[in-house]
Amino acid sequence: MRMSATALIRLVAAASVIAMGLATSGCTTAREAEARANAANNSAVTCPVEVNSTATGAVRIGWQAIPSANLLVKDKGWIEACLPNVTVTWIKFDSGADVVQGFGSGSVDLSTLGSSPATKALSAPLNVDMQIVWIDDVIGTAESLVAKDPGIKTLTDLRGHTIAVPFGSTSHFSLLMALKEAGLTPGTDVKLINLSPDKMLAAWNGSQVDAAWVWDPVLSELVAHGHIITSSQVTAKQGNPTFDLQGATRTFVQANQGFLDTWTAIQDHAVGELTGGDAKAAAQSVSVQLGSTPEAVLAQFPGYTYPRAKRQAELLADLPEQLLATGKFLATQGEVDSVSELSKYQAGIYSASIEKAAK
Repeated sequence: MRMSATALIRLVAAASVIAMGLATSGCTTAREAEARANAANNSAVTCPVEVNSTATGAVRIGWQAIPSANLLVKDKGWIEACLPNVTVTWIKFDSGADVVQGFGSGSVDLSTLGSSPATKALSAPLNVDMQIVWIDDVIGTAESLVAKDPGIKTLTDLRGHTIAVPFGSTSHFSLLMALKEAGLTPGTDVKLINLSPDKMLAAWNGSQVDAAWVWDPVLSELVAHGHIITSSQVTAKQGNPTFDLQGATRTFVQANQGFLDTWTAIQDHAVGELTGGDAKAAAQSVSVQLGSTPEAVLAQFPGYTYPRAKRQAELLADLPEQLLATGKFLATQGEVDSVSELSKYQAGIYSASIEKAAK
């Protein structure tokens, strides 16, 4: 389907609007642009929460290919329906490290990123002025270590082998914690190489790596020709949980609290559908965004815990301490120059909108 000239003109005009602190820039694919234009003109989309017509301007939202309520929101066009005077641009990122760069360069306002890259962002030398505004999920078996050789059954069996992982990701943090628990030293006992998920399969098929710690859809592709050794569920039980979060620049948060109140209410509604009786329908929407099948996505949901706003209010109370612990370990690995004070991680959380949604 091609976009009509009229629709294209309307989209370009909308993208040029800047108002009330909502910045506009960044690029998107023609397919996503057309989808936004269609959603904006589609009166059949019903907002599941109270419509907010006072927020105006443009917002650049980053997303990653992770099965979450955020992708249900994206597919349904709920942000566009509930915030009709806001122009939304969706920007795909391959990793949290890329998101952190986006925050640093001012090219994205709000985005998905893991707890490990969020910790790096809030630590030296980056010291990114951002805040965590939502918890997408607590990661379990959805991020796992896969080995190719059937003779490799434990972490210690990987001594002398090469492991691929996206550096700066939650998988990277879980891998480092698992290696420490197993008494293995990166660079000495095992070789770690930095690969984004989209590059892993080629390296795996080319026998450049012996194992990889990653998430779906790549995880399932690797498991088809390998087997799982351990997972982030195990490292979480050992006291090192990881999360997928939503972060935003502090400038954006301060200027757009009304937008965030509505956005958070939408996210909470979506989590309710994903974890409730509408899980199959939610999987259908998420599968469209992931380019997968509803059955495959539905099978991925148990690998995560998706908290509602009321539960998030409790999780956020402990999150600064967990970020501090993450920072301390990353410092021992040379991933950050120094660990920030606890107060820095506390200030890196914006909970007001979550507290409103929890009522």
